[in-house]
Amino acid sequence: MKHNLKITLVILVMFLITQFIGLYVINHYSNQNNPLPYGMQAPEITSNNDFYTSFFPSIIFAFIFAIVLLILLTKFNLGFVLKLWFFVVVLIALGIFVTSFFPNQKYISYIALIFVLPLAVLKVYRRNLLIHNTTELVIYPSIAAVFVPLLNFWTIIILLILISIYDMWAVWHSGIMQRMAKYQINQLKIFSGFFVPYISKKLRMRLNKLPKSKLKNKKIKVNVAILGGGDVVFPIITAGVMLVQFGFMHALFVIIGAALGLSYLLFFAEKKKFYPAMPFITAGIFLGIVSSLLFL
Repeated sequence: MKHNLKITLVILVMFLITQFIGLYVINHYSNQNNPLPYGMQAPEITSNNDFYTSFFPSIIFAFIFAIVLLILLTKFNLGFVLKLWFFVVVLIALGIFVTSFFPNQKYISYIALIFVLPLAVLKVYRRNLLIHNTTELVIYPSIAAVFVPLLNFWTIIILLILISIYDMWAVWHSGIMQRMAKYQINQLKIFSGFFVPYISKKLRMRLNKLPKSKLKNKKIKVNVAILGGGDVVFPIITAGVMLVQFGFMHALFVIIGAALGLSYLLFFAEKKKFYPAMPFITAGIFLGIVSSLLFL
């Protein structure tokens, strides 16, 4: 097991909570009477041919562009740009989430931005673990709500396969993912995903035996359990597509499958080794999709 049982369960519970919040947010904005705020409503697609020949390739290009841009900003140490980017995304995502509770209220989306502004500032420019992980629970559902209208069953399948291949290359071959994560955590003091620091049981017992006077200046090694934002948002997007096209139970099967895939990774991964989470989560999602189509 990569982390102790308690921390593993914390990660899994946060993952599941985020998935179900995602279903709520996506279901809300899938109603034509509840358009996405800030001019983010998806354009109308007149035919499948236009979707596959023009629209879907542009989505893939947008993902590739975002990944390349993130890598370049990290490589050239442009931390202030990355922080600003994170801040804008966090602010808009929180605004989308809050707006979902007040449908058809005039100017509510802009009032929501004022309301969530302190949270966005604290999250990005001040290190607070409680605010970080709490806001992560609602940020990815809001991001998913933007992308679900742009995808269908087959395109999300293709996207999951491509993201899983990239994840394996980035972690096992190039090491880009590890370097980006370390840069975010150590240099920027931010992280896009769940972030749970903890100390081992042996170290805790050893520290409890020391007098308080010796603990003041003592350096303590802290372990960190992380789950990247992409590993959280793509299952939500998939569940959202299934929700819109097939119904709640199909989406529920996707969530269960994704949770099983992540559980397998967390319980059987070895300590001090890096693993790409998306291949395991994608395998679980595919299991959930096939099961839902066979049994529902």
